[in-house]
Amino acid sequence: MEPVIIRPAVPDDYEQAEKIMQQVHALHLSWRPDIYKPCAPVLPRLEFLEAVAGQRLLVAETDGKAAGILLYLHRHIESENQVTREVLFIDTLAIDAGHRGRGIGRQLLQAAAQIARENGYDGVELQVNANNTDAYAVYKKYGFTEKSINMELPGFSSGR
Repeated sequence: MEPVIIRPAVPDDYEQAEKIMQQVHALHLSWRPDIYKPCAPVLPRLEFLEAVAGQRLLVAETDGKAAGILLYLHRHIESENQVTREVLFIDTLAIDAGHRGRGIGRQLLQAAAQIARENGYDGVELQVNANNTDAYAVYKKYGFTEKSINMELPGFSSGR
């Protein structure tokens, strides 16, 4: 395996990025079929291209193709009862199934943290599915801590 290169995404990365997103969506679907449903594409091309144009999408490339992606957003937080903050929010971190466990997620997290530092952000945040224990372990190992926990009351159905 060639070394991993972290770089901004380009339009030609779409097909591989969508393949990776399909893999991750399949996991979410298996964990929570009450919330997720089969769909294609998972990452619409227009949304992908907007993220590329906005330079909010990183690719981990190895062997000449995308092995992982990280999509992030800038969140400006301001209210009467909260300190004003600028946060880099990781919307998506997804690694191709054949490349998991090789440190690619860690490298993408390092790149996101560097972007946050360079832009003077106050923090880096993300959410993780409670069933995604592998990702949770990666985030904990990297140094993320829990700041809030989403909870739900089971037994409700959309009836659809």
